[in-house]
Amino acid sequence: MHDDITLTTGRAQRVLTERIWPAVHATSVPLDVERHALPGEPIPPREGLALAMEPYEVGTPWGPAWGTTWFRLTGSVPAEWTGRPVEAVIDLGFDTNMPGFQAEALVYRPDGTTVKSINPRNQYVPVADAASGGERVELLLEAASNPVLLGHDLFKQTQEGDTTTSSPRPLYTTRRMDLAIFEAEVHDLALDVEVLLELQAELPTGPRRMRILQALDDALDVLDLQRIPQTAAAARAALTDVLASPAEPSAHEISAVGHAHIDSAWLWPVRETIRKVARTTSSMADLIDRTDDFVYGMSSAQQYAWVKEHRPEVWTRIKDAVAKGRFLPLGGMWVESDTVMPSGEALVRQFSQGQRFFEREFGIRSKGVWLPDSFGYSPALPQLVRRAGFDWFFTQKISWNQVNVFPHHTFWWEGIDGSRVLTHFPPMDTYNSQLSGEELAKATHQFRESRRASGSIAPVGFGDGGGGTTREMTGKAERLADLEGSAKVRWEHPDAFFERAREELTAHATSDSAVWVGELYLELHRATLTSQHKTKQGNRRNEQLLVEAEAWAATASARTGADYPYDELDALWQQVLLLQFHDILPGTSVAWVHREAMAQHAVITEGAQAIIERSLRALVGEGDTALRANPAVFAQAGVPALGVALAAEPTSAPSTLTELPDGGYVLANELVRVTLDAAGHVTSAVDLSSGRDAVAPGRAANVLQLHQDFPNKWDAWDVDRFYRNSVTDLREAEKVTATVEDGVATVTVRRQFSASSLEQVITLAPGSRTLEVALRTDWHEAEKFLKVAFPLDVRAEHVAAETQFGFHKRVTHTNTSWEAAKFETSMHKWVLAEEPGFGVGLVNDSIYGYDVTREVSDDGVAPAPGVPAVTTTVRLSLLRAPRFPDPETDQGSQTHRYGLVVGVDTAAATEAGATFGARPRELRGGTGVEPLVTVNSGVGGGVTLSAVKLADDRSGDLVVRVYEALGRRASGTVTVAAPVSGARTVSLIEDSIAGGEVDVTADGVVALDLAPFEVRTLRFARA
Repeated sequence: MHDDITLTTGRAQRVLTERIWPAVHATSVPLDVERHALPGEPIPPREGLALAMEPYEVGTPWGPAWGTTWFRLTGSVPAEWTGRPVEAVIDLGFDTNMPGFQAEALVYRPDGTTVKSINPRNQYVPVADAASGGERVELLLEAASNPVLLGHDLFKQTQEGDTTTSSPRPLYTTRRMDLAIFEAEVHDLALDVEVLLELQAELPTGPRRMRILQALDDALDVLDLQRIPQTAAAARAALTDVLASPAEPSAHEISAVGHAHIDSAWLWPVRETIRKVARTTSSMADLIDRTDDFVYGMSSAQQYAWVKEHRPEVWTRIKDAVAKGRFLPLGGMWVESDTVMPSGEALVRQFSQGQRFFEREFGIRSKGVWLPDSFGYSPALPQLVRRAGFDWFFTQKISWNQVNVFPHHTFWWEGIDGSRVLTHFPPMDTYNSQLSGEELAKATHQFRESRRASGSIAPVGFGDGGGGTTREMTGKAERLADLEGSAKVRWEHPDAFFERAREELTAHATSDSAVWVGELYLELHRATLTSQHKTKQGNRRNEQLLVEAEAWAATASARTGADYPYDELDALWQQVLLLQFHDILPGTSVAWVHREAMAQHAVITEGAQAIIERSLRALVGEGDTALRANPAVFAQAGVPALGVALAAEPTSAPSTLTELPDGGYVLANELVRVTLDAAGHVTSAVDLSSGRDAVAPGRAANVLQLHQDFPNKWDAWDVDRFYRNSVTDLREAEKVTATVEDGVATVTVRRQFSASSLEQVITLAPGSRTLEVALRTDWHEAEKFLKVAFPLDVRAEHVAAETQFGFHKRVTHTNTSWEAAKFETSMHKWVLAEEPGFGVGLVNDSIYGYDVTREVSDDGVAPAPGVPAVTTTVRLSLLRAPRFPDPETDQGSQTHRYGLVVGVDTAAATEAGATFGARPRELRGGTGVEPLVTVNSGVGGGVTLSAVKLADDRSGDLVVRVYEALGRRASGTVTVAAPVSGARTVSLIEDSIAGGEVDVTADGVVALDLAPFEVRTLRFARA
């Protein structure tokens, strides 16, 4: 026979697109339409339903950016439609390629109950399964005219991302608001043809493909294109056999779960996310009611809480579907957060707040962590996932890598402490699956664990901006359940998938079982460590303040009987956790989102400070004695960790400042001597005990460097490697001044460059190894990247960077493509370059990104005495100026604090980082306060205090969390200076665990042995 493949497929595709799909709602009558356009922000639905309306004609433009328009649609079912299924078909002016990114609406009945949402790929509203002639129809639409910000013209600079700058012009023009007969047989035919067309495109030329093509031709031969509803059944009959042919026994198995991946904020503000969640969940509840096996999974306790608060009518439907096991709360976190930048305590609260909500509202706990779209995953996460009680971890984002293809899909992920968690990446490389033939074939062909495991997960539905699963997707799943040539699809809870995967992997366990050790580094979106600095600054500040507030409040409760502010702390933590969402903290949302985030961080700061001040006042009492409260977990300024003591004079000799003949300065104390040149750059930083200079000979440190920064795409997200090809050192100083005040030597340097200016206040305090820099920048750059460089006289094979509850080492060379891809990496409060016997650290108060390069002079042999062969240059990432999605990113006044710490190891760097951002508080009162909890580490140190708080269950129990900070085995004690009747080890979310009982002495002392980087949570029953 002749090869007519393209003739058949072209015929089928055109008939499907131009004739069959339009025939699903071909018989229709227009509805009468009225509208009311709100002048400002949305109003509660009960108010919207009561609005006075004015006549509206379909085809009239409507909806400015971020506007809300209420529509009332009314009509009657024609008598001749009696007994037929009837739906409303509503096109608000949709681009069908943009679900979740443009106009949407939630549909209500007049009594205020929700029906479902409409969006570009979901334009129907059920009216009656069997209509009665003359039946009156009335629907009300709360329509949102959200602007398209990431459209066909990607990454185009726009002012539409904030109501303060958006245009008032109407964005959309309605096309259709009709009542229509739903031709179910035609809809089924469309799905039959679509599934077979997509399947044959992935098959090799052979009998199965040829028979599908012949069946399609046979079906189209009997389909009358002018009488499609009347001939659809006959066309479907011609496809029966090819659709009934079962899959191969070894076919890849797809565990499908309905999904919408609703970003808690991104190209829309939080207030719009609240409505997106209500719209999507209404549609999913409707789809659950109309199917037998479909299950829908949604993460983020915050999103459930929004629905409960703002859309109680939708909340009732969600709770009912959860009770039936069809609506699946996933992930156990407050939001799908970033996991690289949040502190360890913040990640613990993501788990505890999420699981507490799910248990309180639904009586369930999530068994796994669901994070499909965060921008890389911390190497500390496996331990935290396991110690919070989770069994599995799910993500997808690493498939976005620029260079290296990740080698596993179902594997064991091992963290810095050795903990392992069963992890899965969907091999179809998407969290917005439509169950297309291409996706299913990709899952089959790419799945890297096929030797051992039988299947993979498919999150099915339109997402990012919500929308979720459609009835077309559930229809395709039904056809793909057991179909020759395809993977087999079934709706399934992820728990069931992971249970089966665990059995399959352990049954085939060998020495080469799939294991990945260390961070899951995303080779993309590296600039998220720097964009929107004030958002990151607020995050760091408030994480620390809330941990401090808990500690002082717990101490006040134990010592004075003061009420512990459970509700206040929960509310403040929940706000911080929301602002750690993976498009807020990384700085990749529209201007509106970051404007609100900065304002919310200010409110959180105020609330945390109020708790701290109230607790300290209760502790110190009335009086006029000068006191000093230490919020850090290390002693400083003569005050023990989390204690209050008399403010004492410094015991160290004052720092000195000497002006050099060339205009430079020498700052010195009893530990270090630092030389600055006339332009204020650090040319030497000597550890006086060893004589070692931290700065490479002939080089200058604390040099600000400006790069051109215009990535190929994803402006706020990405910095591409070629940015390094263009750099300007900001060498010139406009003015340099120096003073010594209260024993602190200070040099102030002012610089101007391009359209910006900055001031560096460089200080060396008595008895400190840290040369501190307070930087204030008036930033008015476009598409630039500001860094500060420290070329160090250290031959470091690795650098160590703090992560949650420990640190992570990364090599300084680029032997492999995996190492070369890590040209911008993450830290928390410190990064350390060290060789045996000498190390140099950089500490900071609000910086998360850095890079490291190594330079070798000549062939690696020192060319002259005193000149090193290797220079390790560490650069901190300070500011960026991308233009999308926020064209004003970081413009204006910005502040940073960072410090060069000379002659330290990991223990000293950990302490320096912890104290750098936790200065003692000066206050007046009647008495000092001994710490409620004291941690003593044995020889070599390592046992470090992380949190002191009262238990979340409000029992009054005291919770103390410690961790091993240095990556080695450590012993120590935890002492509670209050009466306790018992102690036990508990999970991170404070649940009892098997074998958790520990001995506690009458003096409240517990002895500990910790493994490297182990996190241990102790719960003390108060006597």
